[in-house]
Amino acid sequence: MGDVQGFRGLRVAALESRLAEEMRRLIARYGGEPLVAPSMREVPLQDNTEVLHFGEQLLAGRFDMVILLTGVGTRTMVQVLRTRHTLEAITNALGRVSLVARGPKPIAALKELGLAPEIAVPEPNTWRDLLAALETRSLRGLRIAVQEYGVSNPELLEGLRARGVEVTRVPVYRWALSEDTGPLRRVLDAILAGQVDVVLVTNAIQVEHLIKLLDEGQGSAGREAGRRQLQQALQGMVVGSIGPIASERLRSYNLPVDLEPSHPKMGILVKETSEQASALLRKKRGGLSNED
Repeated sequence: MGDVQGFRGLRVAALESRLAEEMRRLIARYGGEPLVAPSMREVPLQDNTEVLHFGEQLLAGRFDMVILLTGVGTRTMVQVLRTRHTLEAITNALGRVSLVARGPKPIAALKELGLAPEIAVPEPNTWRDLLAALETRSLRGLRIAVQEYGVSNPELLEGLRARGVEVTRVPVYRWALSEDTGPLRRVLDAILAGQVDVVLVTNAIQVEHLIKLLDEGQGSAGREAGRRQLQQALQGMVVGSIGPIASERLRSYNLPVDLEPSHPKMGILVKETSEQASALLRKKRGGLSNED
């Protein structure tokens, strides 16, 4: 039974993939009508040349610091390296460099190896927080490897280079659109048709894939028109973002962000959005919402 103090029957779209069923249950629990479609799947890189080359350099002592951006990426990186090297050799090599972990998930992955980061980036774990955490260190001339996730972060890489760092990218895995994009297409069509009240974003890559699907098969003029239509549609909906990284990606496409939860967790995002959605809709729609 839904929470009567929550969404009150509002139609809530979400692009969650791995936790899609949990997202559906949460939306329904707080009184919403869930419209959930997977937007992404995690695909290990078929060609691990860059990871293996990184491993050779790491074991040869050619890095001063390794920045770990995700827990999944850290574990996958180690799994790839173990196809060429022993776990003991990998762990010893990582233990000889300064380790920087962007949040609790890479910290947990390091703990599994018996390692701990020299620098732990505090919440909300954005690239800006990462650079700020490094301000206490003299970075000029250091050789730093950055374990990347999903898509590259040019702002982080440029920020490091601006501090005189020699940066090596280590792309460990990538995100791809779901093999069956039909459900996501239906959610996108419902948003464009104004048939959605709330949109929840729990990952920055979800935004990229929504835009990619929107742009698919369009020329330059068509892409611009489609993006304007999406911008206009979302002006009449509540857009909840899991945190600053997802919010930055939304704003990079001139898409609105109406709220972020008090803590970047999916359950808290759904709960707090449900509590504020009706009031935000009244404001965005000029006094009208589904509960009126």
